[in-house]
Amino acid sequence: MSRGLFIGRFQPFHLGHIAAIKFAFTNVDELIIVIGSSQASYDPQNPFTAGERLSMIKDSLNADTMIDCKKTLIVPVPDTNVHSTWTHTVDMLVPKYDVVFTNNAFTGYLFIQRNITVTEPKLLNRDDLSGTEIRRRMLKKIKWTHLVTEQTQIVIQKINGVERVKKLARLSHHHKI
Repeated sequence: MSRGLFIGRFQPFHLGHIAAIKFAFTNVDELIIVIGSSQASYDPQNPFTAGERLSMIKDSLNADTMIDCKKTLIVPVPDTNVHSTWTHTVDMLVPKYDVVFTNNAFTGYLFIQRNITVTEPKLLNRDDLSGTEIRRRMLKKIKWTHLVTEQTQIVIQKINGVERVKKLARLSHHHKI
């Protein structure tokens, strides 16, 4: 039985993440989904809380008939102040795993340094399917809902997430010197 680790910030959870999870399941039997930077929220790069991101992921997986939720585990993992210790923090918080799935080069590098296998999921339409691009579209009032799951849309709507993204951008802009 093989187990993989899929790491992301999921700010917000989008269709590229679903595609990466399906890709991971072609390689492993079980998948641990790590919500990275789980301590971060209410800032322009990380507007959503770990709990909100967890809801986006869980609700999206539950609604997708091609994903067996019994074979997934979602674990929030905070950042550490020392990059070299972060992978060890992950290891303390999740069950044993065989491979890490990430498209973040730096995250991959940290695991490769420890001789842990890293696989990059094939990126689906990366220009549009990125949290940064989706948040930019929210700010600029450009259509973004087609880039996320229906369940992510519902979570964002319930928490007034678009307004939060706009407010945080304005606040951070005012605080710059």
